[in-house]
Amino acid sequence: MLQIENLTKVYDDGTVALDNVSFEVPDGEFLVVLGLSGAGKSTLLRCINRLIKPTAGRIIWDGEDVTAAKGDELRRIRRHIGMIFQEFNLVERASVLTNVLSGRLGYVNPWLSIFHYFPKEEIDRAMRNLERVGIANLAHKRADELSGGQRQRVGIARALMQEPRLMLADEPVASLDPVLAHSILRYLEQLNREDGITVICSLHFLDLVRRYATHVVGLKDGQVVFQGLPEEITDQRFKEIYGEEAERVTIT
Repeated sequence: MLQIENLTKVYDDGTVALDNVSFEVPDGEFLVVLGLSGAGKSTLLRCINRLIKPTAGRIIWDGEDVTAAKGDELRRIRRHIGMIFQEFNLVERASVLTNVLSGRLGYVNPWLSIFHYFPKEEIDRAMRNLERVGIANLAHKRADELSGGQRQRVGIARALMQEPRLMLADEPVASLDPVLAHSILRYLEQLNREDGITVICSLHFLDLVRRYATHVVGLKDGQVVFQGLPEEITDQRFKEIYGEEAERVTIT
């Protein structure tokens, strides 16, 4: 169980990115965080794994206070929280295999990893994860030679190296065309259903939310304006999240 309690984040310039946000995510959910750009979605995800330090509030995961964790305790918690980024965050000049292996840095000898030395069992693990996302044949290609969809699959394989129990996906399909968007979300759905990994994914498009989410949290101006099931997002609810001038956009 992940519990977000009165979470607030105010940046140094005074921007209130999150304002007293509270909700719970039971294990095994595919939770979508829905909202406009600037609503606080990325800040929320980065607070959960402490890439960003919250200003106030608490994040409790399986009874542990993530917001209070430091040092070795925080590193131990982060080992089991995978992160998939909108902009992929790959080392462009490195091979696909090396990028995937970087997801294992929390488990292997750091001195050996500096020289890109990984034990055979870790290389085998990386290849299995690449096979799972359908790009094992690209293992020795450089990341900058890949398409956007292929890069995002590298990002998923890298996150799987952490053996995560929680997967955070920050707008993972924002830069992809509709066919690739569904492809990436189906991989996340598979991990959620077959591996029992809890997924928290931020998205823009309502039809994707209805197709993949088990529950939804709607953010507007850093505040929660909706919590419920995808099918409960009526036209009025949609406008509460996106504003009165909003129109639904379909991605097919």
